[in-house]
Amino acid sequence: MSTTTLERTGSEKDGPAVCPPREVVAVIVEWRQRIALFRRSQSVGHERGLWHCITGYVEAGVSPQQQALAELEEEAGLSPLDLAAFQTGEQLLISDKAGNPWLVHTYTAVSKRRRLTINEEHDAYRWTIPAKVSRFSNRVPWLDTVLQSTLLDSGTKAT
Repeated sequence: MSTTTLERTGSEKDGPAVCPPREVVAVIVEWRQRIALFRRSQSVGHERGLWHCITGYVEAGVSPQQQALAELEEEAGLSPLDLAAFQTGEQLLISDKAGNPWLVHTYTAVSKRRRLTINEEHDAYRWTIPAKVSRFSNRVPWLDTVLQSTLLDSGTKAT
């Protein structure tokens, strides 16, 4: 695995990171060369109404892979038996607007089924081809970085 560091911009370059990286997982769900984007609902604490992939904080005592599989089941209703493949991607070090670092463990889950069962964290999901992700203008800022990392590994092109 490799780690990609995104360069900070503006005033973020001036000071050191405020805290150690927070660890999260980001899972891209694929089905027949399409990817699922999930719109974050009003019940979540941040990034409401924005399109994203499956995400979650890595809980203490849980491996990133175990956390990713748990988030898939909670947020999309996909159990390991529903997956044709589950691939580990890159680890990304991303800084947020405040300069805080986030260590993102990326994964690609290839679903055997089209129908997903979303939980309260999302109010909708859509299947799209990677080349059309840019049409979702209201997406989480770091989604493109996750997509580039995971889709290049799986052989699917994103533009």
